[in-house]
Amino acid sequence: MIPWEKIDAARIPGTGDELRLMRRGREFSIKLGTNELMNSRLSGSEAALATLAAERVEKVARPRVLIGGLGMGFTLRAALAAFGSGAQIVVAELVPAVVSWARGPMAEIFGDCLNDPRVSIREVDVAQEIERHPQTFDAILLDVDNGPEGLTRRANDALYAAAGLRIAYAAMRRGGVLAVWSSGPSAKFSIRLRRAGFVVNEVAVRATGRGGGARHVIWIAIKEPTLLSPPPDARVRRSRR
Repeated sequence: MIPWEKIDAARIPGTGDELRLMRRGREFSIKLGTNELMNSRLSGSEAALATLAAERVEKVARPRVLIGGLGMGFTLRAALAAFGSGAQIVVAELVPAVVSWARGPMAEIFGDCLNDPRVSIREVDVAQEIERHPQTFDAILLDVDNGPEGLTRRANDALYAAAGLRIAYAAMRRGGVLAVWSSGPSAKFSIRLRRAGFVVNEVAVRATGRGGGARHVIWIAIKEPTLLSPPPDARVRRSRR
C-alpha cells in the first residue's frame, strides 16, 4: 500500500491547532491530530449541501450564495452546477493555506472552479461575513468545523449558538435557506434553529453520495417560507435514519 505523505501544515487562526494536508497517490486528506476532517474520495454529503439548498431557491434568477468553508471544493463545485449561471457565490475560508492548497497541490481536484467569474474567495471568518451583510443572501451553506458539535476551533461554537443563528437569519432574504453540514445529528441544534425562526428539515445523507460511507446530516432551514415552499407537513419532516 502507498504510504501517506505530508504535503503541508497550517495553523488554524485563533488556536494552537494545526491542519495537515496529506497525500497518498492521487488521494488527499486534511487532518487535525488523529481526526480526518475530509478526504478527496468522500464528497457526497458536501455536494448534497449545495444541491439540497439550491432546490429551495430554484425560482430565484440570480441567487446570492455564501459558502462557509472551502475545504476540498466539493460544495463549491456542486453549487456552481446547482445554482445556475446567474448565481453570485462567495466562499469564506478562515485558513489562508487551504486556499493555497486549492490552487497548488489540489489544483487537479478543484479544476477551474476558483476562476469561475461567479466565484469570490475571501480569507475571512464566515461569521464575520454573515454579520456584515444583512438581508443579502438567498442561501448560506455552512460546512465549518465538524458541524454544531465543534472540533477544530472553539470560536466556531458561536456560529451555531442561538445568537449566531439569529444573525444568520437576519443576513438572509425572505425564503432563503440556511444549509448546515454535520458529521452527526444534534437534537439541540434542531431546536435552536426553530427558536431562531427557521422552518427546519433534517436530512440524512451518505458520505459517498451512493448509499455508502458514513451517515452525515444536513439541516435545511428556511426563513419565512414563501408560497413556493412545500406545504407545512412536508417542511417539518425528520428523515429516517
